[in-house]
Amino acid sequence: MWPASRRARPKQLIALSPTGDALVTTAVRIGADLAGDRVTIVTATSQAAATREVVPGISLIEEPLGRNTAAAIGLAAAKLVLEDPDAVLAVMPADQHVTNRSGLVHALDVALRAAEQTDAIATIGIAPTRAETGFGYLELAGPAMLDTVMPVVRFVEKPDLATAERYVSSGRYLWNAGIFCARAQRLLAELETHLPATAAAVREIANHPETAAARYESLASISIDHAVMEKATHVVTVPASVGWDDIGSWAALPAVRGSDAHGNTIAGEVIVLDGGGNIVMTDGAIVAMVGVSDLIVVKSGDAVLVIPKDRAQDVRLVIELLDARGLTKYL
Repeated sequence: MWPASRRARPKQLIALSPTGDALVTTAVRIGADLAGDRVTIVTATSQAAATREVVPGISLIEEPLGRNTAAAIGLAAAKLVLEDPDAVLAVMPADQHVTNRSGLVHALDVALRAAEQTDAIATIGIAPTRAETGFGYLELAGPAMLDTVMPVVRFVEKPDLATAERYVSSGRYLWNAGIFCARAQRLLAELETHLPATAAAVREIANHPETAAARYESLASISIDHAVMEKATHVVTVPASVGWDDIGSWAALPAVRGSDAHGNTIAGEVIVLDGGGNIVMTDGAIVAMVGVSDLIVVKSGDAVLVIPKDRAQDVRLVIELLDARGLTKYL
């Protein structure tokens, strides 16, 4: 979500909602509803100060380098095991949007019980509302039943449109939201089986934090899905319909802020004449648009983005080009 999202202040820390809340604030509230004050954020050291500004007083685990979610979640599990060998954790991304917070908390409670009582890795599968090609899916043996613990047959990669449509119509596929519950010991055991170098590193760092910088440098950068979830046995899911969406690009902003009668989603001082379906956000300067539709226009700090809405994912190409040209001050 460049240019609002930058390396020092990524999208989860941006005030995207009409109330001015950042996405991470909502995630922390869900965690607090579930577990009181036992909420921890895992983030890069470079983003720690900005995170504390948005969520004052939060417990942080800082990573010296980004090494994707296998290392981040493994480090959290290793630290938890030192405090309580029987600890069970719920893992959530910081950049999701949920309209039914209590519904998600209920589904997580069901999943936590399954993880604690059966040693399962219990995911939250989101009932799909559209044939989405940008998400992975969970395949079930039969039709999904909400708030019921069901076995996961397999994890499915992001499909093409025709395949996604088939998944949705079958009723046996759920969006993989990256939300799951597990005993900390179970997660570490899976890492030791499938990613032993990372398992050894996070255990050492948990006991000797001063080794973090040296150990992280050589760790594989891999997601928990690829490293563990797709290989593990006894993985279950709790199907949920809670108004969940992944805020992965500007095209998802209407899910957070809604749209006007012409389908325009606006944040800041914006004028749109004779146009519809636009997504416009500005942090100060007024933006005026006349006779254009289905555009994304974002003015943030020292940068402006203009892109067709159906190419929202191609913002990453801008990032790559800025990096290649040495224009890292804009990143």
